[in-house]
Amino acid sequence: MKSKFTHLMLAGALCFTANAFAGTGKQAAKGAPAPKKFIDPANMDPTVKPGDDFFEYANGGWLKNNTIPAKETSWGSFLMLRDDNRKKLVGIVEEASKASGQPKGSIKQRVGDLYASAMDTVAIEKRGYDPIKPDLQRIDAITDLDGVVNEIVFQRANALGSPLFSFGVRQDSKNVSKYVVSLGQGGTSMPDRDYYLKSDPRTKHIQEAYKQYITDLFALSGTSADAAAANAATIFGIESKLAEAQMSRVAMRDPIKTYNKLTVADLSKTTPHLNWAALLPKLKINGQDTVLVSSPSFLVSADQLLAATSVQDWKTYLKWNILKGSAGSLSSPFVNAQFKYSSVLSGQKVQTPRNERMTSLVDGSLGELLGQLYVEQYFTPAAKAYMVGLVNNLKVSLGERIQRLDWMTPETKARALKKLNAFTVKIGYTDKWETYTGLVINRNDYFGNIRRVGAWGYNDMVNRLGKPVDKTEWGMTPPTVNAYYNPVNNEIVFPAGILQFPFFDFKADDAVNYGGIGAVIGHEMTHGFDDQGRQYDADGTLRDWWQKDDADKFKTRADMVVNQYNGFVAVDTMHVNGRLTLGENLADLGGINVAYEAFKKTKEGQSNTKIDGFTPDQRFFLSFAQVWRGLQRPEATAQQVQTDPHSPGRFRTNGPVTNVDAWYKAFNVQPGDKMYKKPEDRIKIW
Repeated sequence: MKSKFTHLMLAGALCFTANAFAGTGKQAAKGAPAPKKFIDPANMDPTVKPGDDFFEYANGGWLKNNTIPAKETSWGSFLMLRDDNRKKLVGIVEEASKASGQPKGSIKQRVGDLYASAMDTVAIEKRGYDPIKPDLQRIDAITDLDGVVNEIVFQRANALGSPLFSFGVRQDSKNVSKYVVSLGQGGTSMPDRDYYLKSDPRTKHIQEAYKQYITDLFALSGTSADAAAANAATIFGIESKLAEAQMSRVAMRDPIKTYNKLTVADLSKTTPHLNWAALLPKLKINGQDTVLVSSPSFLVSADQLLAATSVQDWKTYLKWNILKGSAGSLSSPFVNAQFKYSSVLSGQKVQTPRNERMTSLVDGSLGELLGQLYVEQYFTPAAKAYMVGLVNNLKVSLGERIQRLDWMTPETKARALKKLNAFTVKIGYTDKWETYTGLVINRNDYFGNIRRVGAWGYNDMVNRLGKPVDKTEWGMTPPTVNAYYNPVNNEIVFPAGILQFPFFDFKADDAVNYGGIGAVIGHEMTHGFDDQGRQYDADGTLRDWWQKDDADKFKTRADMVVNQYNGFVAVDTMHVNGRLTLGENLADLGGINVAYEAFKKTKEGQSNTKIDGFTPDQRFFLSFAQVWRGLQRPEATAQQVQTDPHSPGRFRTNGPVTNVDAWYKAFNVQPGDKMYKKPEDRIKIW
């Protein structure tokens, strides 16, 4: 899905995609039916001691009795809900596409016609790669380096590709009321720089698949087999050099190191072949004398590479940017070649059905139009009201926990509480829907629709410059089952899609809801105080508000979390990267602690009444664990470990609970159990 805040939000996102809840009063309506048992012993493995492997104990029965569908790279609780939610969206777009006589420019006309054009495979197959022939011909006409640079910015300004560097307009994290131009590293196609730089067997296999993908797309567009293979070698060489110049994902997590405000003139002095004063107007940027650069050294290296590489090789690279960006929107040979490569990365066995893929495309393109149709059917005021109350409960609990911290001085505590109290909470969907004014959707022009959506998005982005920051905007669409924290707005956001079991159900007991959606809320709140979020103050400004001793104590505790997760083996010999996943691991740990404390204030939390044989505390932790129930293909796990700031689900279960005293008591975890940690070794932060 598209997100307006990807550059800020990814480390603060829960990374779920699942189903939606709808309810009125205490009765679910139109949502997925409630399970017979919210904590079902049949899904557990009682032969495993909770203190040896809590993930297996809580989920082992389900893991043994389920397999990953061929169209999926993983499968589990929230992924099953995602699939159910996707079916709901398919129903909405198909109904819209069949509705006749819709006014031009109306919600149903644009949603329905975009989907109808995407499903018109007869027309798409007939066109082949004709839609991109003008782009390839334009690149063929380039004769010098100036032409190369002009094509780079042309592709950017027309949303045709993203060659050489990253570019965007975002809030200035040190002046959050202003938008600013942002430049940074980019220009590569594989998921991470290490895919170019490592030489282990798994990576080499992916590299060969990538080169074959390049070869296949060039061959499909009329290039001879030998020339196509040569092109693949050229492109891999250029992108490898760009990868060498890139900062690692871990380094890019540092908001201070990646905040470099430069004048356009000073930046241009370091990149003599990229005159930004001349290029920015071509990118539709006017009147800006400064830019933010996340990695100045990368731009220097990219500029040097421009001069050191032949014009012919750059033309090959620029054609590749057109080909890879368009492949999914062309005829089936291109789509199949794209899937062949992606399946090597992810392990997915068969292509996702086209109607599901095109529904996701509509959500990513017209998400706030489709979202309006979605919430009409699958989200109610009752669900929003429940969330408001739950968020308030958890804010109180987090505030009390901050006040009790034994490692933080009163001065920093006061500032932390100020930040907590300043949280903006968004639930369900935006109060100001995007209208996509000027965006034309033509039922008979799928590729044109894709291009117009891209161009509209680019123009919407650059037109923000000079305007007040719109804090009503959302970074996720309403049907999304996910949540996020956005540091520059100091906001926690919960789209409508997340209110469904295993996160939440009106019929469930408090233990289930607090262990599910409560931990989600606590997770997002804690992101405001994780290793990145803690560097932003109450109004979202990137500014140090910590006493030095407190910051040092926080880093010491955070390093303990890094070391814990570094010890987890995810697949083969690949360990979780504790530094890359630190923010999410801190949020998981904070989330479960805050949710548990809030749960203990409820009537059920203060009782010892068992349900289905489990105490309230046991049900809380089992609910937390079943959220992460799932299977994952080895290829997908390997990719996640290398590229994703989230740990695999097994460790998002087992990692946090080992640091929660109440978990030990609930399941009688004792010395000698494999997950046991001495009380003094349990990590306490928020």
